[in-house]
Amino acid sequence: MQYMVSRCVFNSTELKDIEFIQSFYYNKMEVNRFSSSVGKFVGYTEFGVKNAEYWNNDPSILSQERASKETYCQRNIGNSYRNILTKSAAPSLLSPQKYFLCFQPYVRLRSTTPLSSHHPAMLVCSVYDFYPSEIKVSWLRDGQEVTSDVTSTEEMADGDWYYQVHSHLEYTPRSGEKISCVVEHASLKEPLRTDWDPSMPESERNKLAIGASGLILGLILSLAGFIYYKRKARGHILVPTN
Repeated sequence: MQYMVSRCVFNSTELKDIEFIQSFYYNKMEVNRFSSSVGKFVGYTEFGVKNAEYWNNDPSILSQERASKETYCQRNIGNSYRNILTKSAAPSLLSPQKYFLCFQPYVRLRSTTPLSSHHPAMLVCSVYDFYPSEIKVSWLRDGQEVTSDVTSTEEMADGDWYYQVHSHLEYTPRSGEKISCVVEHASLKEPLRTDWDPSMPESERNKLAIGASGLILGLILSLAGFIYYKRKARGHILVPTN
């Protein structure tokens, strides 16, 4: 299997800061490389050394490769900056010196009953659709970070660049307390804080939502039936009988 890879390595839009690299592979091994910083071909195997010697002695080939820094990299750098840097986040909360192509997470907070625990309740903070995978999920209870009775899964790849992670907090509810799930990620300028509302269990909220939807649907159907009846009534003329 033989193939070639061309790439541009750059830290700015200035031509002098760009390096054009073209690599030739045979059976997954790099045998030759041209680098604009070196200005000629280099061989890494016996076969590659012979190729490099032949290509370096051909002025037309060398001239074409040396021009690629401008014709290939400089021509496409505008597209790269528009399509990549516009998606880059501010310096990461987790790694301040790094910039990423980032996708912001969204958080779902729900309650469940632990299977076996000395606590009667458990909250699950599920974080979805984030990239890159580096993320921090923590819990606050009345403003103080909780470190005990917390378990988290590994960051799990969804197969489409996105990741998800789930953090569990087992606890004993107290009246008037405030529990929050806090997410820190490179795509966020500040931590994303989601507060738990214990006023109604999630199952009850779901039942209420379903009941409300059914009521609205019933009203719509009733109104439609009434309108149909009125229109039918207008189309009939009453005839007096003896």
